[in-house]
Amino acid sequence: MSERRKVTVVGAGNVGATCAQVLAQRDYADIVLVDIKEGLPQGKALDINQMGAVLGYEPNVTGSNDYDLTAGSDVVVITAGLPRSPGMSRDDLVQTNEKIVKDVTEKVVAVSPEAILIVVSNPLDAMCHVAKSVSGFPKERVFGQAGILDTARLQTFIAWETGSSVKDVSAVVLGGHGDQMVSVISATTVGGVPIRKLVADDRIAAMVERTAKGGGELVQLMGTSAWYAPGAASAQMVDSIMLDEKRVLPCTAYLEGEYGIDGLYMGVPVKLGSKGIEQILEVDLDDAEQAALGKSADAVREVVAVLTT
Repeated sequence: MSERRKVTVVGAGNVGATCAQVLAQRDYADIVLVDIKEGLPQGKALDINQMGAVLGYEPNVTGSNDYDLTAGSDVVVITAGLPRSPGMSRDDLVQTNEKIVKDVTEKVVAVSPEAILIVVSNPLDAMCHVAKSVSGFPKERVFGQAGILDTARLQTFIAWETGSSVKDVSAVVLGGHGDQMVSVISATTVGGVPIRKLVADDRIAAMVERTAKGGGELVQLMGTSAWYAPGAASAQMVDSIMLDEKRVLPCTAYLEGEYGIDGLYMGVPVKLGSKGIEQILEVDLDDAEQAALGKSADAVREVVAVLTT
């Protein structure tokens, strides 16, 4: 048996399988892929393992329909739940996915009481509340993936707009993972140059709008949610925790007074290390951004109010 550390990904759909694939290629951990659908996680695990022979990594991905093999996981990524279909808001999913995330969290924490939980299921902010409440884990060990994906979308649009490398675009997207998200344009740069010096305000506004509706644009095109970028974004968070990289990444964290918000999961920049969230960083916001963040918090509170947990 391998002595490598263990990461569990719950949900072998497109996002979960992509996350498992990216992690397998990183080659530092064993991965367990769990799904209720018989044959699906086993098949995807087999496929990812066989890709190792082509790309040259040492795969150890196992598919399972129960949680026995997940015991002792260091990190658990929860992607389980129904994806959005066209015309459906993230919030429409709240009650269906609450039941699923509650069930998954109970099963995961029973066998991995020391794990760090990364929630990816939508509506993201509300599902983080469910996982925290059900697990009883401290807030440092329960948080969500959203901001990395939202920021990646904004970075992509800015790179295209300015004809620059996406590697040189630095951006931050805060707030709830929905149409109310806040792109912090005052802190956005290309190679250190403020974006407002490079791009006209109306073009910036268009990119901000496209970012906020980025998930919906993909649902419209494909009839289902995105998976390559969300899967890779989830894997980046796992890397930062498992390798203790202490990356500063925008994640959905439980706020207790930061940004003037209390008792709510919201997207903010955090330092991610081996203990989970090691620090929440507060960005200086201009008045418009602060007001927008307040509106975003109100929108998240409305969805959280629907929860039964």
